[in-house]
Amino acid sequence: MSNIQSVTYQNLGWESAADIYLPPDFNQATKYPAIVSTHPIGSCKDQTSGNVYAAALAKAGFVVLAFDASFQGASGGTPRFIEDPSIRVSDIRFAIDYLVTLPYVDPDRIGAIGVCGGGAYTIHAAMTDHRIKALASITGVNFGRLIREAFSQFDPVGAMQAMGKQRTAEAQGAARHVIDYLPPSVEEAKQAGLTDIDVLEATDYYKTPRGQQPNGATSGLFSFNSAAMGWDAFLHAEVLLTQPLMVVIGDKPGGFGAYRDGWEIYGRAASQNKQIFVAEGWSHYDLYDQPEPVALALAQVVPFFREHL
Repeated sequence: MSNIQSVTYQNLGWESAADIYLPPDFNQATKYPAIVSTHPIGSCKDQTSGNVYAAALAKAGFVVLAFDASFQGASGGTPRFIEDPSIRVSDIRFAIDYLVTLPYVDPDRIGAIGVCGGGAYTIHAAMTDHRIKALASITGVNFGRLIREAFSQFDPVGAMQAMGKQRTAEAQGAARHVIDYLPPSVEEAKQAGLTDIDVLEATDYYKTPRGQQPNGATSGLFSFNSAAMGWDAFLHAEVLLTQPLMVVIGDKPGGFGAYRDGWEIYGRAASQNKQIFVAEGWSHYDLYDQPEPVALALAQVVPFFREHL
């Protein structure tokens, strides 16, 4: 039996595509703890959530499911490239629904991990689905905050007005306006005067062979991005987020805001057992795939899940 199984399962009105990463000595007669791994915004299951974190956690003895978001990657749903936080969180619940049907998964030992936007979606999912017994956020970013700030040029009301006009045009037959969140190359980003570490390093990850995957589109449907404007990943964390929480961030802050978001949720979470680990000397995108900072993160995350699952 291969250690990676590709599966599909029912979501709302479409199917989700996922890869299940199995431990090296997998035995179908054993009940395993399982973890749902959620990818960043504009990413896919074949990138950091799958080939880095899911693979490593499976080697450590967990069954790990890395899925593609609805409307993205190999998952179904139209129109394509919707980034709706409520649906991204719902995707995690459907992933758990699938895991609990597997005979080799212990339904009482389910955890969740996410990277970048997926980290904050994981936090929000854990607040409203306590089947998640422990969770880890790797350089998590609150997409609601990000779209109200940098992604809207700090003019969220103006951005929403533009999104409304575009959605009306599309409803009346205009072509969908899909934006690329990133420049085509690091060189073009620099030529355009972009200097932020997160923008440059994201481009290096997503637009080069380092991290590039066919489904890692870094794209969003502009007219539907208004769904994120009123959303906050951390809303009610002081009351509802009670499970053990591990937050991992780098200490090189960038424009996407993982450093501040990490400290914010660490402070706000009601969890009695909460930890924050700062990878000194490393950035947001280093924690996606660079061996040394990833090893630092896993040295925290693996014992954390072993203890709490």
